[in-house]
Amino acid sequence: MAGAIASRMSFSSLKRKQPKTFTVRIVTMDAEMEFNCEVKKQILDEKIYCPPEASVLLASYAVQAKYGDYDPSVHKRGFLAQEELLPKRVINLYQMTPEMWEERITAWYAEHRGRARDEAEMEYLKIAQDLEMYGVNYFAIRNKKGTELLLGVDALGLHIYDPENRLTPKISFPWNEIRNISYSDKEFTIKPLDKKIDVFKFNSSKLRVNKLILQLCIGNHDLFMRRRKADSLEVQQMKAQAREEKARKQMERQRLAREKQMREEAERTRDELERRLLQMKEEATMANEALMRSEETADLLAEKAQITEEEAKLLAQKAAEAEQEMQRIKATAIRTEEEKRLMEQKVLEAEVLALKMAEESERRAKEADQLKQDLQEAREAERRAKQKLLEITTKPTYPPMNPIPAPLPPDITSFNLIGDSLSFDFKDTDMKRLSMEIEKEKVEYMEKSKHLQEQLNELKTEIEALKLKERETALDILHNENSDRSGTSSKHNTIKKPQAQGRRPICI
Repeated sequence: MAGAIASRMSFSSLKRKQPKTFTVRIVTMDAEMEFNCEVKKQILDEKIYCPPEASVLLASYAVQAKYGDYDPSVHKRGFLAQEELLPKRVINLYQMTPEMWEERITAWYAEHRGRARDEAEMEYLKIAQDLEMYGVNYFAIRNKKGTELLLGVDALGLHIYDPENRLTPKISFPWNEIRNISYSDKEFTIKPLDKKIDVFKFNSSKLRVNKLILQLCIGNHDLFMRRRKADSLEVQQMKAQAREEKARKQMERQRLAREKQMREEAERTRDELERRLLQMKEEATMANEALMRSEETADLLAEKAQITEEEAKLLAQKAAEAEQEMQRIKATAIRTEEEKRLMEQKVLEAEVLALKMAEESERRAKEADQLKQDLQEAREAERRAKQKLLEITTKPTYPPMNPIPAPLPPDITSFNLIGDSLSFDFKDTDMKRLSMEIEKEKVEYMEKSKHLQEQLNELKTEIEALKLKERETALDILHNENSDRSGTSSKHNTIKKPQAQGRRPICI
């Protein structure tokens, strides 16, 4: 009996035993990565239920954390073939090939450009913490009637589940509504803060299970209360240092982004100059070829003109001989009438022949003139080709661009906190400022959650047509029913709602 009494503990006694100061534990990068890997493993092993659309979004952040920014030239089709990114339940639920899943993951992966590895892992955890089963430890219990139930302990409070439904609790006890938690032997007691609500009691299978449940309750309640207290001086200093470090990393990323952009611009300028140089070389080659063809054409035309000129001279000589023959025939006396007739006939034939030869001589002369004109045009084209070649060979080269780096933004004002000259006194103004900061963070979180929910709904609508209804698990059906009832509500809404007034007694 004495041992059972010694095992009874409450939150009020815990507060008296705690020291006034506490040491803030800094989580190292390796520990954070290990925790992130553990969460990812639980989601892939289906220990934490994750909807299909959220699985694709988480996979995109996991790829961003591993591969960095998306680069189409590096991350080609099939680069995720060997990666385990989605639960098997999600893959079997839809008639989609691995290439189709990779296409949808890559589409969101490309939108995460510019996020560092730690930022991608933090976004992964922010999305994972909104899952219904995230951070919940389940224990098998029995109520007074002997009904088998499940007790869930998480950062928001205690929840009672049906064994067949681990997503939606039947009853929830937020930490701010619990006055006392204790156990005696195998019986566990939860006393609500509202005295009008009955005390809830249940039995566990073993005494050590009750001890474990109580330890989890004490730890989660302590963290719950710490998050709602004003930050101590040490925590404020650490937050200031974290903000400075975040600002420094942001400036470093901006500097690297500017250098990368300048390097890309220089490479584009170099490629443009190389392209222009190649184009000029091609133009010079084409001009040389045109010049050679012009020279060959000019030579052929000159040779043809020479031949035509010689033929014209020969025809003119024959025409002169025919004219002389005609004059000689006319000068010859024809004594008889027959000889006269024959002579007139010969004279007529000689005149016709002379006329034909004159016409042929005139045509040849015109053809020679035309060939001379063509030769002149060919030489003019040769002269223009030589001039164009000279212009291309003497054209000035493009000077290399020397990009002037953009000035860096002014340094962010450093935060210097001196412990000797700083007093720690929470006044009304400090509490108001703290409340305003909390409210601002809440609004920013709600806006991000709204945008994220719109993205998830868009993906869900896109892949809904490929869904195989017969492969849906019980958790899928429960999740869909919860989504239809609650819309876009989050499991974190419990701590945002005011305490219920005049609640009825709990009955399970």
